[in-house]
Amino acid sequence: MNAPQTHHPLPIPNGWFAVAWSRDLEEGQVQRVQAFGRELVLFRGRSGQPVLLDAYCPHLGAHLAVGGRVSGDTIRCPFHGWRFDETGGCVEIPHARAIPAVARLKSWALVEKNEMIFAWHHAEEKPPDWEVPTIGVIGHPDWTAPRRVDIDVAVHMQELAENNFDPVHFEYVHGMAAPPPSEYEFAENGRFVRAVSKTTRETPMGTFDTRLVRDTFGLGLSTVVSDGIPGVGTMLFVSVTPVDAGHSKMRLLLTVTKNVADQLGEEFMSGIVQGVMDDVPIWENKIHRERPVLSELDKEIVDFRRWTRQFYSGIDGA
Repeated sequence: MNAPQTHHPLPIPNGWFAVAWSRDLEEGQVQRVQAFGRELVLFRGRSGQPVLLDAYCPHLGAHLAVGGRVSGDTIRCPFHGWRFDETGGCVEIPHARAIPAVARLKSWALVEKNEMIFAWHHAEEKPPDWEVPTIGVIGHPDWTAPRRVDIDVAVHMQELAENNFDPVHFEYVHGMAAPPPSEYEFAENGRFVRAVSKTTRETPMGTFDTRLVRDTFGLGLSTVVSDGIPGVGTMLFVSVTPVDAGHSKMRLLLTVTKNVADQLGEEFMSGIVQGVMDDVPIWENKIHRERPVLSELDKEIVDFRRWTRQFYSGIDGA
């Protein structure tokens, strides 16, 4: 008798993952964050820098995000007033003459860019070994202010990333014509994959040879950019964060060049969001086949899964 198929047996991958929108964390504000299968506390100190720590006080276990307060660039525990700085170290115990050396919390490496706050997760506690890309069109004067969208999905995050390497599903899930062939470029020893699709488009401005460029950075970050029509562009930036091994949080930033915002901006943005929502019932009810039966059309999925191995600790493949 075969063993039952686990729903999502993959562990949480290593990499950079968004834990908050930048503008949602004001100076002196404290947020509760659930990510990487852990409870975390995020706050912005008076210097303006965000700090992410494990949430439970090492003293008697109070959750620092539930009643905790910012004090300078530290956070104060709501239970007994212990204060912790950006390193996770305890810097004050009221009325105590000494601070135990073990009075500390895990501090998470953070980067703030692209209107998000990213945390570095590594199962072996290794330091960051690649950088979050800077998306140049975000905030550019020729592009619209980005639209923000949050979507929670009950699925392991690798399933979301795999869609970029599965062109056949666009016909059956999204009702689209079969997309043109894509050229894939995998960085063998890096964290980057690029997929480029080329097509000729008829527009009111004329006929153009256009490209759809899909860049993937690790398992959590990707962009989809169109180009080829002079002065016209659309851009989707996606960040996916593992809440735990079976739940993911998607954060989407969508923007278009201002010169076509009224003509196609809303259609582009609503179409992207609807496309994601079309995928959700599939994602939330599928299982992860570690050794799927594949056809000749699935070469990119094989290549993608081989590439993903670098983002996991302690497993041979994905």
